Amino acid sequence: MKCVAFDWQGAIHLGALDADGATVQRFDLPSDVVSEAGVTALIGTDPPPVAETLPLAEVSLRAPIPRPSRNVFCVGKNYHEHAHEFAKSGFDSSAAKGAVPTAPIVFSKVPECVIAPGAAVAIDASVSTAIDYEAELAVIIGKDGRNIRPEDALSHVWGYTIVNDVTARDLQGKHSQWLIGKSQDTFCPMGPCAVTADEIDLSDTTVRCWINGELRQESNTNLLIFDVPTIIAAISNGVTLRAGDVIATGTPAGVGIGFDPPKYLVPGDRVKIEIGGIGVLEHPVEAA
Repeated sequence: MKCVAFDWQGAIHLGALDADGATVQRFDLPSDVVSEAGVTALIGTDPPPVAETLPLAEVSLRAPIPRPSRNVFCVGKNYHEHAHEFAKSGFDSSAAKGAVPTAPIVFSKVPECVIAPGAAVAIDASVSTAIDYEAELAVIIGKDGRNIRPEDALSHVWGYTIVNDVTARDLQGKHSQWLIGKSQDTFCPMGPCAVTADEIDLSDTTVRCWINGELRQESNTNLLIFDVPTIIAAISNGVTLRAGDVIATGTPAGVGIGFDPPKYLVPGDRVKIEIGGIGVLEHPVEAA
């Protein structure tokens, strides 16, 4: 099921995309259930009854989780080719330990940087002009857990979505930690939907990204250095994962910093990210 959060008639609603991708079934849910939590309101429940079917063109999609309840967990350098391109960039504070990590590198993005599909990533030139894109599969946790074993990890997954882990590379390098460079306002486009876990084959899910129609990133989740069960086990090692938590699993090679000279985002650019089984996340880039 492809679940969406959307604005319609002055309120937030939840629903499911139909197979045609042109209509959405609006769920009949009490108003106090539907909130900034988005699709996480569906975790642990049976599919709600459908109130009506609406043309997708008549609603305004939000991020499937418009405001996560806490920071988005993220994994760095999780594809081999990207690990090498980033290690060569001069912005990698972990490069001294080798290009390819021996354990997941985990950082976070603040919830407030999440924006809807179609909303603009804003570049504030007074803060940074080294803005990069990172297409990523994101995991949505559906069951609390601590010290989760890899063999049990997928039972804690409710679904998946797409995020663009937008990054200010110069801030990332300046601070030698990644939160500030990753958490600028608008730096986490998410969507367009969240799919339930049964619809994604982690052994064969494509990840692609185009900038202004130019294919920059193309890979597959079967090439992750640390797979989803390993990531969940590592993050939950002493840290309780909670239903609704979001984990971005890392980006493939082809980010802007990997080119010589770098191909950073600039106002007027358009980003398109496609992940198999989920759909397409698109957004423009504008000056703040």
